[in-house]
Amino acid sequence: MPDAQTPDGFPHGLPDGLRVERGDGVLRITFDRPAQLNALTAAMTDATAALLERASADDAVRVVLLTGSGEGPGSAFSTGADIGGADAHLHFDESALVRANRLVRSIVRCDKPVVAAVNGVAAGVGCSTALACDLVVAAGSSAFLLAFARIGLMPDGGASATVAAAVGRARAMRMALLAEPLSAREAYDAGLATHLVPDEELRESVDRLVGRLADGPPLAFTATKRAVNAATLGPVDAPPCGLDAALETERVGQTLLLRTADVAEGMRAFGEKRRPTFRGE
Repeated sequence: MPDAQTPDGFPHGLPDGLRVERGDGVLRITFDRPAQLNALTAAMTDATAALLERASADDAVRVVLLTGSGEGPGSAFSTGADIGGADAHLHFDESALVRANRLVRSIVRCDKPVVAAVNGVAAGVGCSTALACDLVVAAGSSAFLLAFARIGLMPDGGASATVAAAVGRARAMRMALLAEPLSAREAYDAGLATHLVPDEELRESVDRLVGRLADGPPLAFTATKRAVNAATLGPVDAPPCGLDAALETERVGQTLLLRTADVAEGMRAFGEKRRPTFRGE
């Protein structure tokens, strides 16, 4: 059984909202802010990226699991960056994009298989994070949503590359432009999720899967992951192509959008639970 631990390198402990367990070759990272639908704070994002970066050099880690707290309808894997509060657009800047890019790069570059157990809604950069993982296990009541357009932004976290690589340009455009959620079944049928399981079987199914990976050939897994990612996303370390090019294009575009009145209106409307009025300004 895994043990809850404070990993080395976090002398002040893990940030609030993040739970880490290690055992049987598995590093389990849980986004643990259920009241906020596991929205990611800056500290949570940084710490998760750091844990993934260290996992490659840790022989005791054979597989990494990312999931959210909560089970069943109404739960969330993560609804992305925390943009709650008044005038959120004044506090959400390019540094948030840098953090998101670091997190996605840490998943793709990690030499160990990274599994996302999507226990509920995965939206915004939460969706980008899940789709950057090597295997995506979706609970039956989960959903995938690139919600950026709803607040006047564009997809980030590498979603413009990972989604298109998985489902093709047409479906990626539909998800990004219309911000339509995909149900777990639709995501599985489209190729975004690798596994689809009933809610009540998610934990057991994921435990079996990560156990199988932990017992597998680590060198072969590393070589396989690098080869498949290079073929589908391009060399991660060789801009301006592949995933790095997408991340940089997203960073530049998103930075410009963050300066617009439309984003300010979109974020205010989100906080006020109303429909935004976009003016193209």
